[in-house]
Amino acid sequence: MTQINIGGQATQTIGTLPAVGNRAPSFTLTDKDLNDFDSARFAGHKLVLNIFPSVDTATCSMSVRNFNKVAEEYDDVTVLCVSKDLPFATARFCGAEGIDGVVTGSAFRSSFGEDYGVTITTGPMRGLLSRCVVVIGSDGLVKYTQQVPEVHDEPDYAAARAAIEALG
Repeated sequence: MTQINIGGQATQTIGTLPAVGNRAPSFTLTDKDLNDFDSARFAGHKLVLNIFPSVDTATCSMSVRNFNKVAEEYDDVTVLCVSKDLPFATARFCGAEGIDGVVTGSAFRSSFGEDYGVTITTGPMRGLLSRCVVVIGSDGLVKYTQQVPEVHDEPDYAAARAAIEALG
């Protein structure tokens, strides 16, 4: 388990993020049309996972906006925004905001949160995903992770960009 904070209150996740250098766990998520897709879709590609609790919060929506900019900067990198939001919510948000550089995936009916160790297990946000970033190389190995210690804080975009740059 990893201890994080929600508004300064200690809470925990179900596990820990995959270790840098390890193979990224496979996953299945649901797209805006309620179709399931899996990690094989991204095999051989550079992938950034922007993981967050809900696009309906200010910090989460800001991370989607900022990672959309990141996605537009790199032609050879896919940014996948993952939450337990229903696919309709992320589609509505991205449509209203003109966000089209990222891929969205809902973990509402998958084991993604458990497989990546990011499901919050205690406190008022129990069952949602914690705020994290995972950068995966085209070889399928984890190259960078950040578990944001305070859920209300944004991820370190500069560190994520540096990890993307290091992929070559």
